[in-house]
Amino acid sequence: MQKNQHTLKKAYYFEGKGLHTGTYAHMKVMPAPADYGIKFVRTDLKSHPEIEALAENVSNTARSTTISRNEAVAVTIEHIMSALTGLGVDNAIIELDNIEVPILDGSARLYIEAITKDGLKNQGVPRKFIDVPQTVEIKDERTGSWVKIEPASGPSADLTVDFGSHVLGVQSAHWDPTVDYASEIGICRTFCFFHEIEYLFRNNLIKGGDVDNAIVVVEKPVTPEQIGTVARLFNRPDIDITSEGYLNNLQLHFPDECGRHKLLDLMGDLRLAGGYLNAHISAYKPGHSINTKAAKALRALLKDLTK
Repeated sequence: MQKNQHTLKKAYYFEGKGLHTGTYAHMKVMPAPADYGIKFVRTDLKSHPEIEALAENVSNTARSTTISRNEAVAVTIEHIMSALTGLGVDNAIIELDNIEVPILDGSARLYIEAITKDGLKNQGVPRKFIDVPQTVEIKDERTGSWVKIEPASGPSADLTVDFGSHVLGVQSAHWDPTVDYASEIGICRTFCFFHEIEYLFRNNLIKGGDVDNAIVVVEKPVTPEQIGTVARLFNRPDIDITSEGYLNNLQLHFPDECGRHKLLDLMGDLRLAGGYLNAHISAYKPGHSINTKAAKALRALLKDLTK
């Protein structure tokens, strides 16, 4: 594990539609000074307001993580936050000229490919690890979900996802510094269930979704008419269902890719605690809401201990 702070060696440019808003954005991820952390800058707004990537700035967790400060909002930040965390980036400026981060291929792959080609810049300043003084656990009694952050000498994470799905089954994923984030976690794409798609469209939640940036799980029986509707929504007349229970828009990187993607999200959301955690993270049925609540609870605990 890196002991010094690192930033990017140069700026990287990304562009595309946001998954939920459908707005087209240009994003520039740039080096930042030591001890800067990660901040989003809305370059399309007057005075270019900044939003610190911290849990207290989370303002919405419906299907993604949104942070905001006054009029400035940044939607679906979890994949770029996960990429920076998994690659070991302490400090970065993220300029965004619209409301939502581009979804790209639904994973962190394009960030990883761009940044790893050049490597990182060692800033010669010790990394400020966050030591967890006591266990922090957040539970959702309604869903049975929980996230636990326990003191440890280094970082690791384990999670289990269970959607009650005969297609997905129960999936588990693990990360620690011996696991290559780039090839094992970061390339895993977001997913949704076929029966959710029409609802999500009607509620303006996946305006930028298409069959190139999401795994679609076909959990329930569907009619040819329903398949036709989705084919028209995505302008893909060749859509069909595989024998494994997925749309045939893409091939899985791993049998448990959906579980690994939830770990990708968890790592991005928990970076909102403000840095790298010396902690063991365990989670059951995690999601953006409970992930960010855990990060916020940890920040509150640490603040209380410094009073």
